[in-house]
Amino acid sequence: MYEHDVIVVGAGGAGLRAAVAADEAGADVALVSKLHPVRSHTGAAEGGINAALQEGDDWELHAYDTMKGSDYLGDAPAVETLAKDAPEDTIRLEHWGMPFSREEDGRVSQRPFGGLSYPRTTYAGAETGHHLLHVMYEQVVKRGIQVYDEWYVMDLATTDEDDPNDRECHGVVAYDVQSGKIEGFKANQGVVLATGGPGQAFDHTTNAVSCTGDGHAMAYRAGAPLEDMEFIQFHPTSLPSTGVLISEGVRGEGGILYNNEGERFMFEHGYANNSGELASRDVVARAELTEVNEGRGVNDEYVHLDMRHLGEERILDRLENILHLAEDFEGVDGLIEPMPVKPGQHYAMGGIETDENGQTCIDGLYAAGECACVSVHGGNRLGGNALPELIVFGKRAGYHAAGKDLGEPQIKTGYGDDVEDETDADLPVAPGASGLDQSGGVAADGGVTADAEGILERTVEQTREQIDYLIEKDDGVQHAEIRAKLQKAMTDYVNVFRTEEGIKKALKIIRECREEYQDVYVDDPSRTFNTDLQQTIETRNLIDVAETIALGALVRNEFRGAHWRQENQIRDDENWLKHTLISWDDGEPSIFYRPVILEGEDKTYEPKVRSY
Repeated sequence: MYEHDVIVVGAGGAGLRAAVAADEAGADVALVSKLHPVRSHTGAAEGGINAALQEGDDWELHAYDTMKGSDYLGDAPAVETLAKDAPEDTIRLEHWGMPFSREEDGRVSQRPFGGLSYPRTTYAGAETGHHLLHVMYEQVVKRGIQVYDEWYVMDLATTDEDDPNDRECHGVVAYDVQSGKIEGFKANQGVVLATGGPGQAFDHTTNAVSCTGDGHAMAYRAGAPLEDMEFIQFHPTSLPSTGVLISEGVRGEGGILYNNEGERFMFEHGYANNSGELASRDVVARAELTEVNEGRGVNDEYVHLDMRHLGEERILDRLENILHLAEDFEGVDGLIEPMPVKPGQHYAMGGIETDENGQTCIDGLYAAGECACVSVHGGNRLGGNALPELIVFGKRAGYHAAGKDLGEPQIKTGYGDDVEDETDADLPVAPGASGLDQSGGVAADGGVTADAEGILERTVEQTREQIDYLIEKDDGVQHAEIRAKLQKAMTDYVNVFRTEEGIKKALKIIRECREEYQDVYVDDPSRTFNTDLQQTIETRNLIDVAETIALGALVRNEFRGAHWRQENQIRDDENWLKHTLISWDDGEPSIFYRPVILEGEDKTYEPKVRSY
C-alpha cells in the first residue's frame, strides 16, 4: 500500500496543475497515471487559452461570451471564476516558461476564436497543449512530486452508506502495467480525478485511445452524479480519415469553409451572418452536416477548409503543425489546396458534478478538467476555454484537497432540497450491476468499514478477484467486439443530429453491450503489460458513460447548445433551465435535476436569443 496526503489520478493539464497546487499548499502529493504525463491527451490541444489580458478586454466580457456560448446553461459562479482567474493563471504559465507566440513588440499574441467578442485566445503556435504539458511537468519534477506513471487506476475506495452525500473516499486501487501487481493508494486528505474525456465512446473522435471515461465511470459507480452528459461537442474541423483535429486557430487566423459548389456557406446560406466561420462550434458543426445532407458536401462526406490566402509566411509562423497533419493523414498540402474537414466528437461538456472547488458530493473526492462538470461550459464549450478550465479548476481542486480554504462554494452537489426528481420518463435502461455480475464483481457488500485502511484493503481484494476472474476465464466475448458495437451505436444515433427513436435504439444497443459484457474475458493470460486487460476494463467504463450520455439526450426534449433534437427544435427556457443529473442507484441509473445558477457576483445573466 502506498500513502500520500493527496492522490491525483491523471497527469494531463488538470492533474499536473492540481498536483502543483496541492504541493504549494503543503501536502504530500502523488500523481497516478496510466500514461506518462507528457503523453496525456492535453498535448493534442492546438488552439489556445482564453484570458482577458489586453486593454479593452476584461473578465466580464469573457464571462458573458462564455455564458452565451453555454446557451445559458453555465453556472454563473463557475463562469465568473474561470474568467476572473484565467489572466493571472495564464501569466503564471508564462513565468514558468510557457513559450507563447508573441507580437513584434514582445507582447503575448492573442487571436480571435469562435464565439468571442474580443481576440483573447493566447497560443503557442498550433501546439499550445503540447507546450503546456511540458511546462507543467517541469514544475512537477522541480518540486519532487512523486509520479506513478503507467499505473492504471481501476476503482475508488469509498465507504458505502446508503446516501452518497454521507460517503467518504479514502484512496484508489491501481494496476501496475509493468509488474502486473494491484495495489492500493491511500489518500489521507483527498483524491482528485483528472482523467480526461470519454471520446472513445464514439468511433469518429479527435480524442486519443486513452480517453475512455475512467474517472466518470469510477465516480458514477461510487455514487457521485454525472451532470449534463447529453452535451457532447462535435468539433467542426476534424480530418475525415482519422478524426485528427484541425485547430480552430485556422479559422481564427482567417481560414474559410467552402462547400462543393465553392460557396462560403456560413454566410451565403445564413448559418451565421455576422461571425461566419467563427460562430460557436455547435453552430458550425450543424452547418457543415446540413451542407453534406443537402448534397453540397465534397464526396458526400465533408467540406473544405481553405487557408491558402493567408500566405506561406503567416501559415508557417502560426499554423505549421496543421500543414504536417493535413499532409501526413490526408495527403493534402495546405499551402496549395484546401483541406477536407468534417465534424468529429471532440469534448464532453458534462462530467462528474462538482462545485467551484472541485469537490463532489463524496467527502474527499474531487474532480477537475474534462472529466468534471463545474458547469462552466453548460450546453456548449467555446474554443479556447478548455485549457483555462484545466489550470483554473485544477489549481482550485488541488488547493482544496490539500486543505486550503477557498471560501464557501455557491454551487451545490449531490442530492439535496433544491433538486427535482424525474417522475415520468420512459427510460429503456438495463437492469443489473455496472460491470461484472459474476464472482469477482466490484460491488461492495453491505456495511460500512470504519477505518480508511480497511476500506482500501477491501477494495484492493475485490479488484484482485475481478482481475483473476477475467484472466483465468477460458472463453467468452472479447471486449473489442463490444466496444465496436457501442461506438457505432453512439456515432449513428447520438451524434450531431438526434431523434427520440435513434436515442432509444442506442440505449437498446448499450443494454445489449452491458449484457454481453457479463461474458467478457481477457484473451492475454499474462500479468505484465497486458493491454488486453486494461482495454477490457476501459470498455466497461465506456458502457457506463455512454448510457448516461444517451439517457441525458433522451430526457432533455429541447434544443440547447450542442444538443439538437429533431422533435424539439426550440430552446425551452421555461422547462429546461436546469442541469440533468444521473446517479447509479441500486443497480440502475436514476435521474434528477438541479436549477442552473444565472445569478453572478454583480449581475444576472438573462437568457437571450443566441445568434452569431
